[in-house]
Amino acid sequence: MTADELLTVYVVLALGALAAIAWYYAQRQKRFGPMPSEDRIFRCEHCGFVYTDDADVDRSRCPQCGTLNEAILF
Repeated sequence: MTADELLTVYVVLALGALAAIAWYYAQRQKRFGPMPSEDRIFRCEHCGFVYTDDADVDRSRCPQCGTLNEAILF
């Protein structure tokens, strides 16, 4: 093997190892990372308090002042 071939094999193996490590950590993050919440976000029109409630709720009562509020749409 020539020096060029050895250098090419070395670089390809090093990049392959880095790709394998990156893939492993990406899979690990998916498995142990926090799951996105299904809750809806509400902001009180009266006092400005931001809170969450279940996904199946269209209108929710503010825990601070008791005003009924619509969900925030992003």
